[in-house]
Parts: sequence; structure tokens; C-alpha cells
Amino acid sequence: MLRTLLRRATGSGCPRPDPWRLTATMSYSSKDNKSTVKKTKKGKDKNDPAAAADDAVSDVDAALFDEKARARRLQADENDPSLDVGPNGRPLFTATPTLSQLTRKDACSYFKLKMEELNNVLPEGLPLGMVKEFEDAMQSAVLVRQSFLDLRDNFRWIVDPPLHSSTTKGTKVRKQIVLDGPVSCGKSIALSMLVQWARGEGWLVLYVPRGRDWTYGGFFYKNPQTGLWDTPVQAENILKDFLKFNESRLKQLFCQIFDPIPLGEGAGVGWMKDGIDTMAMPDGSTLYDLVDTGIKHTHAAVGVVVRLRKELSLVKDIPVLIAIDQYNSWFTFSEYEEPVTVRSTRPIHAKELATVKAFRSMRHDDMMVGAFSHSTAVGKLRQDLPEVPTDARVNFPRYTLDEAAAVCHYYLRQRLIRREAFTEENWKKIYYLSNGNGAEIRWLVPLMRGDGMQADG
Repeated sequence: MLRTLLRRATGSGCPRPDPWRLTATMSYSSKDNKSTVKKTKKGKDKNDPAAAADDAVSDVDAALFDEKARARRLQADENDPSLDVGPNGRPLFTATPTLSQLTRKDACSYFKLKMEELNNVLPEGLPLGMVKEFEDAMQSAVLVRQSFLDLRDNFRWIVDPPLHSSTTKGTKVRKQIVLDGPVSCGKSIALSMLVQWARGEGWLVLYVPRGRDWTYGGFFYKNPQTGLWDTPVQAENILKDFLKFNESRLKQLFCQIFDPIPLGEGAGVGWMKDGIDTMAMPDGSTLYDLVDTGIKHTHAAVGVVVRLRKELSLVKDIPVLIAIDQYNSWFTFSEYEEPVTVRSTRPIHAKELATVKAFRSMRHDDMMVGAFSHSTAVGKLRQDLPEVPTDARVNFPRYTLDEAAAVCHYYLRQRLIRREAFTEENWKKIYYLSNGNGAEIRWLVPLMRGDGMQADG
């Protein structure tokens, strides 16, 4: 059934390239591809439509996957602004310089990013979908979507209520949001853009691009004092990531909780000697000192992560945002197992991990957003999640028709589509075939053919 749909979408009489063949084509230089194509053409009947179509596909594959040649052409295209044209003659790229200044007028246009600046503002790492998009398009740019603008404005209005009341009426503002939606609809990219915007506004943001990393790998043990499972290796990594962008800001914020930090078992070093089970922070300690203590002392790592969550709730000088990607991995079993008998084990749920338990709940007054990721293979979760407000779940949509039009014009600009094959009818077929799935659109657009995109019959 899928093969039939693909053949109809990519034209009658022009078969879809085999994925293995594409892989093989990419493994050789363009010179080898040309010689292979010539050899294939020899001995074939010119009147055979299947052979002609096969030769056409081979020629297109060789051109499309000569990445060095494409990169050179794209470099030359940078000097030709006449190519930066979107649907209906609109500019393909927005001239708005910052994410904060984007408005509805910028929707369905592309916002260019500088990789050096992006890596500086998101040192914890970029979403895999964003990395793949940049690699395939050979351009670091993201589509400005109305769904992202709504997400950004939601948190902006929390910090600046007068702005909210003067611009919109009847719009419900949520301090806690769970981004749900179908696979490859852009949840992770929207979340990373939200973090980038918030940090540009001077907010303190704890960003976790891979929430699943909290639930597997490294040393783990059951803490007899809390009854929860401690993961000191993960805790240290959490603190290091938090420090990467926020170090200077944390040095300005003082600790407000003065209770001693509980100590646990260190990774590879066991318990503290002499029965020491707590560590006091010196008077006048900053949040930087707190985080640094957890990084330097493996026994304190988990206790510091738990303490940090409480301290973030007490920060009032600047807005604080907690942003968790792969949030759904915290509502299922981790990869840790507890021995029950000699031959059996019990899977440990993520909520039993001390670090996850400290950050998972959304039943508080802090700003927090979590994004579901279907790449974690968690499966569909029930609608009413524990520790999450019933109205927190927001369905993030796939591309609309207008957004898909901008996306396909962008891929045309980036030479993922042959210009002679690009028509409104052709890109709409791709859109409806993929049902607005961004990853599938990006995979399908190079298959457009200039002479075979007519509907059957």
C-alpha cells in the first residue's frame, strides 16, 4: 500500500528509489556514480520506459548526493537574494534579528541562526531533529511557527501580565505546560527555541535536552535514608550541564536553605568514612557554590540536585524556567533493575529515582515545560498523568498547509528539490502523503520528478 502511494505521489511510471540504492550511491564519489550510470545505460532498450525511468533516477541520485558540489552551489547562492523567495512571493527568511522580536507577521518564514551563538546559548546540546534538519538543508535556520510564538508568549505574559492584558483577552496562561503531539511535529525544536529566547531575556533556565539520560547508565543504589534510588553519576552530569551557561548568574544568587546536605554513597568510592552523612554549606554560599560542591564531591551529588530544585523555587530576583525534553521517559520504567531473588529482578520506575522525583512534579507555582519525545519508545501515556495539572497538556500540531508551503520553498532554495520538478501540485502531494510530518517531508522532497508528477488516470 505504501509503495503504491509513493509511486502515485512521485509520478506514474517513475519508481521510487530503493533506500539501499541511495545508501550505495552516497558511499561513492560523484565520478564513480557517473561511470556507473553510463555502464547501466549500455545494453538497455531506449524505448523501455522502466529502463528510462531507472536511468533518470540514477542521474538524479548522483546529482543530489554529491554533497560537495551542492555545498559549493549553495555558497554561490548566498550572493543571489532573488532566490530567497517563499510562497506567494513573500520573503523566505525573516529580517527580524531576535526570537524576542518575532511576531505573527514572521510566521511561515525562516529564522537564521549562527551555529557558534547557538552552541553558546544551548551548551547542553541541540535536539537531534534540529541537528538532522541543519545537516540535510546545509543551513542553520528554523521555521517560525505560530505554535512556537504562542508558547513563547504564554511564558512572556506570566512575567509581564500588563502586556498580556493589553494584547489579548480570554487567553489562558499556564505556568506548567506539557508539549504532546504526533512524532516529528517539532516539539523538541520548539522547546529549544523557547530556552534560547528565555536565556536571551536574562532568565535562569535549567534545560534538559535528554531527560531519558536521567534514567539509565552508571552506578545506582538504594539510599536507606530516603528509600529512593540514587544515581550519583547522572547527578554530577546534571550539575555540570546546569553550570555550562548559568555560571555567572548563579554566582549572583545566594542560597536560601541552610540545612546540611545529606551525603550518600559515592560512585566507585563507597560511603564516607567515620559515619559522616551530611555536609554543611558555609555562610554566604551562592547557588554556584552549591552546584560546584555537588560536582566536586560525588557523595553530595544527588543531595545537591535535590536541594537545587528547592532553591530554584525560592529565586525571585529573575524569572526561572525548567525545561525538560523527553519528559515522558519520567513516567515509565527506567533501565535499572532491583534484584528480587537469585534469578529474578524488578524493574525500577523512574519516579523511584531521587533526581527524577525532585524535578518531575508540575504541581507547584514555578514555570516549567516538558516535551514528550516519541524517539524514546515510551509508548502512549494516559491523559491524566500523576503530579501534572489536568490542563497542562498542550497538543503541538504538525505542519499546516501554509507551513508546508514555506518548508518546501526552503528546501527548493537549499537544493534538496530539482527546480524543474517543483510545482504547487507536487509539493502538496508530498504534504498530504506525509500528513505534515516534518521528517517525512524532508525525506520525500528529493524524490520529486519533473516529468512524472501527474496523478494517475
